[in-house]
Amino acid sequence: MDTPLAPTGASPDLWPPLPLAAWQDTYDTLHLWTQIVGKVRTMLSPPTNHWWSAPLYVTARGLTTSPIPFGMRTFAVSFDFINHNLLIETSDGGVKALGLFPRSVADFYQTFMRALHALAIDVAINPMPQEIAAAIRFDEDTIHAAYDAEQVHRWWRILVQADRLLKIFRARFIGKCSPVHFFWGSFDLAVTRFSGQRAPARPKVDMVTREAYSHAVISCGFWPGGGSQEAAFYAYAAPEPAGLKAATILPASAAYNTTFGEFLLNYADVRAADDPDALVLDFLQSTYAAAADCAGWDRATLER
Repeated sequence: MDTPLAPTGASPDLWPPLPLAAWQDTYDTLHLWTQIVGKVRTMLSPPTNHWWSAPLYVTARGLTTSPIPFGMRTFAVSFDFINHNLLIETSDGGVKALGLFPRSVADFYQTFMRALHALAIDVAINPMPQEIAAAIRFDEDTIHAAYDAEQVHRWWRILVQADRLLKIFRARFIGKCSPVHFFWGSFDLAVTRFSGQRAPARPKVDMVTREAYSHAVISCGFWPGGGSQEAAFYAYAAPEPAGLKAATILPASAAYNTTFGEFLLNYADVRAADDPDALVLDFLQSTYAAAADCAGWDRATLER
């Protein structure tokens, strides 16, 4: 077992600060670690529509794959962002733990794959990262090696709150809807509602996008930021209906971002709010209502 960092403990701030510059290097490294774990889940899980067999899920301590079938056994891989360990647990009692501390992606990859092998779980994954510019193979990446435990803990604490609110929002909808899940490719927590209608074909897009948007959707979630964009809640429709960009939404601080093609509510505004829950839920509800109305969804049959 690797030696983990000491527990960070629960933060008293439910919405802690998370400026992108303060944890960018850690963010980049952790993004790649989650991709390695997520690719294992994707490779071994029965394929599910819209890639729902790929994401991770928020837990009371971090993120998990949920049970993954392997022959007659199952196993799960879980990030613990309180004690800062990665746990691999099998249905026949096997357990392996890897410490989460500053280490290169290549070291994490090799150590993780050895731990799986020691538990008689042999799997090969595509070693190239997804949705990352200038990607380096996992087994060759010695550049990304940062891990600031406090910053990771803050990010996870925000995910806990975002997961809670997205589940409240999800419960208002009785049509087809995704789980609230964490996509390791784009590193965001998301929930997606479906109208029930097929979307126009996208023959020129990649297979991931084609499957994800095979049907008309309205999606929302939380993203910790990237480039010049700080952390934000987001919402969008695909395909985007006419008139959506000009729709009135809540709160007044949220707006349509033409670069991303999404409505954004900056996380800084959530932190500063007297009632962050109400602010986020107003954003989620108003952007959904605007998109559904513009697209002509049959809301009476889709909403609770």
